[in-house]
Amino acid sequence: MSPSDPIIAILAQFQPLFTTPTWKKMMTLLTGTLLVRGRRTVTAALWQTGHQLDSNFSRFHQVLNRARWSPLELSRQLLSLIMETFIQAGGGMDVVIDETLERRWGAKISKRGHYRDSALSSRERSVSSPGLRWIVMAVVVTLPWTQQNWALPFLCVLATTPEVSEKLRNRHRTVGMRAHQMVSLLRRWLPNVPIKLMGDTAYSILELGLHCAAHHVTLIAPFRLDSVIHQPPVARTKHTIGRPRVVGKRLPSLETILHDPKTI
Repeated sequence: MSPSDPIIAILAQFQPLFTTPTWKKMMTLLTGTLLVRGRRTVTAALWQTGHQLDSNFSRFHQVLNRARWSPLELSRQLLSLIMETFIQAGGGMDVVIDETLERRWGAKISKRGHYRDSALSSRERSVSSPGLRWIVMAVVVTLPWTQQNWALPFLCVLATTPEVSEKLRNRHRTVGMRAHQMVSLLRRWLPNVPIKLMGDTAYSILELGLHCAAHHVTLIAPFRLDSVIHQPPVARTKHTIGRPRVVGKRLPSLETILHDPKTI
């Protein structure tokens, strides 16, 4: 089985990002991944495409762990394709950000950690599963054949636990810090497009909100009504003595503003 002509026309836009040998292997893996049932692994994809008896089957695994191609450039090209297809010229873009858990087992997966499994957990019990936690950015679009909004992912970033970062001797970065980097990358790719970023309570972070405001990105995230809110600290003047202020003047809580008769 080979991809149809419309699919080939779309995939051809990604071909310049790979070398010719790597692109041929990538097309084989893509075809097998579309046909496989169950877990989508390299071995399962090779079974579906008739390469399971090849003596040099390891070269297909090297596409993911050794071949030279940039996932960031691939994400940028995918985002550009989504923009051209679904976003009108001069229009804004709605982006959602969230984490997803890829359940993985094995001692050789160095960045594997234990996280709360939202699919298996409930209000009565919390279940943790080993795996990789990915922070995913997706563009919200409305497709012609449905009235529901679809989220098309284009960028994934791996987030590790503090224990894993310490074990790998890497500087630990929280989910908010990773989102901080992803916003900077997104604005670098789309310097003039109005962007609205939506996330859950994990992204209700002051530093992330200030960073989004500096890059002209609208951040929408849930906020507790009884949260303590402060203005940014006043800029220090020359020869100021004492420790720098962390926060500025305290503001009324959202609950107070909500019940205030003067609130519009």
